[in-house]
Amino acid sequence: MSGSQLKGVPKKNFWSKAAKELHAAYGGICAYTAMYLTEQGSVDHFHPKNVRPDLAYEWSNYRLASGRVNTAKGSQTDILDPFTLDDEWFYLDLPSCMLKPNPELEKSLRSRVNGTINGLKLNHDDYYAQERCNILIEYANGDISLNFLERRYPFLAKELARQDLDQAALRILLGSDLAV
Repeated sequence: MSGSQLKGVPKKNFWSKAAKELHAAYGGICAYTAMYLTEQGSVDHFHPKNVRPDLAYEWSNYRLASGRVNTAKGSQTDILDPFTLDDEWFYLDLPSCMLKPNPELEKSLRSRVNGTINGLKLNHDDYYAQERCNILIEYANGDISLNFLERRYPFLAKELARQDLDQAALRILLGSDLAV
């Protein structure tokens, strides 16, 4: 069912006109991947339009998302809201660059974190894992600064701090022939 056919949702998707402003408001960072979007990105309705048509035009329901993540999310309602996440819920497994739930979380929350990772396909086809590794390799090689990493890839920067990894330790961990 297309957006123009959703019962109770107006026929025009005027929210798409908010994408540029949403990109600016988020500093270009995808709400779900915490990675910089070089393109405009897309407007995700955290509460799907077909579930909550009354929120279709509410700014508070919009999340900046990469097109890939927005497509994967679709109308799922069990995805964790990026506005309510705790910094300790998601961990970065190195050297695989895969996202994992914090093993110390209570079982039901750990399951919800894992469900969000799987539901958004954040590790599914290696696309995001490879992108995360490429960025970390660039940082380990000194091609980008920590300041750049903090501005454009805040989750990766926080994980390096949490895991107490500097560029030298990251180079060792990721392997000696670091090429993107």
